[in-house]
Amino acid sequence: MPGDTLRVALVGHAFMGASHSQAWRTAPHFFDMPLAPEQAVLVGRDAERAAQAARRLGWQESATDWRQVVQRDDIDLVDICTPGDTHAEIAVAALAAGKHVLCEKPLANTVAQAEEMAAAARDASGRGIRSMAGFTYRRVPAVGLARRLVAEGRIGRVRHVRAQYLQDWLADPATPMSWRLEKDRAGSGALGDIGSHIVDMAQYLTGERLTGVSALTETFVDKRPLPDGTGSGKVTVDDAAVFLSRLDGGGLATFEATRFALGRKNALRIEINGDRGSLAFDFEDMNVLHYLDGTDPTASAGFRRVVATEPEHPYVAAWWPPGHGLGYEHGFTHQVVDLITAIAQGTDPEPSFDDALQVQRVLEAVEHSAAHDSQWTAVQDRKESR
Repeated sequence: MPGDTLRVALVGHAFMGASHSQAWRTAPHFFDMPLAPEQAVLVGRDAERAAQAARRLGWQESATDWRQVVQRDDIDLVDICTPGDTHAEIAVAALAAGKHVLCEKPLANTVAQAEEMAAAARDASGRGIRSMAGFTYRRVPAVGLARRLVAEGRIGRVRHVRAQYLQDWLADPATPMSWRLEKDRAGSGALGDIGSHIVDMAQYLTGERLTGVSALTETFVDKRPLPDGTGSGKVTVDDAAVFLSRLDGGGLATFEATRFALGRKNALRIEINGDRGSLAFDFEDMNVLHYLDGTDPTASAGFRRVVATEPEHPYVAAWWPPGHGLGYEHGFTHQVVDLITAIAQGTDPEPSFDDALQVQRVLEAVEHSAAHDSQWTAVQDRKESR
């Protein structure tokens, strides 16, 4: 790595590419970082659009061939913000070329692809090459605080997890087709797009893994107008997924992911009940964590509203005074900080590709259960799935 810099190539420049770009720009201005990221190259399929995006998002140059870019000696890290059908090919090639990799979630479209990526990441780690999956909601300060409280035993043994991710941007049948509605490109619909986040969060907060599922999925609108107005396209993914699960510590869990919940814009919600207390979080009120101490006297017991904007809360000391809330984009900045710190320290960052592979196995189990009359389906471990 040349000097104290980290030269980054970004592949993809739509919604996630813009979010990641802001994080690369912002992180070194607020955090004391061991390496300085440089926005070296933005890669897109169309040369003109990629050049425009590079200028707008702060990249030094643009390119159209990611294969050439990952082979460049002046690139240290490849940030993958493309549809899921391309993740495996880009990530494996980048790791083989000795580049650190940040890859958006879900890790891949299939367990087989995710296993290939995780194996490549483990091999690269032995050569000092690091990789991370982009589950950014882990890095919301209130969520980090929740993780800390669970790890400290403040809620005791986990009995229940209730997790929802509710959006409504597809509720109108006139909303046009996009790649997110095509199974070949997206892998799944609400299940992988937003359901993967709540699966990861449930496992991250509890420190436990899901062992099996019973699931239902539904596609409410099976045809949508094409963006160019030439006709309609077939929707080949789920619009909503609901499933029951069990944690390996014995607790019960329920999950719901939908893009048809009218009035809910980005309601990632999770509640955890233990034998000593409870926690509740809703991203639509993202600076707040609700905590109940189950050992309080009954007469005065109740959820307390913790505004997670104090310097003692995760990441917050680098930002604003207490009470001045953070926003959606800050999770991406915190992701950059943690990744660069791990690279500089020579440690593997979290969530790893193996962590993301575990999420992929849960998604596969959900799809299998839903296709077989909701039968209980075990989440396979690595040896069993091969």
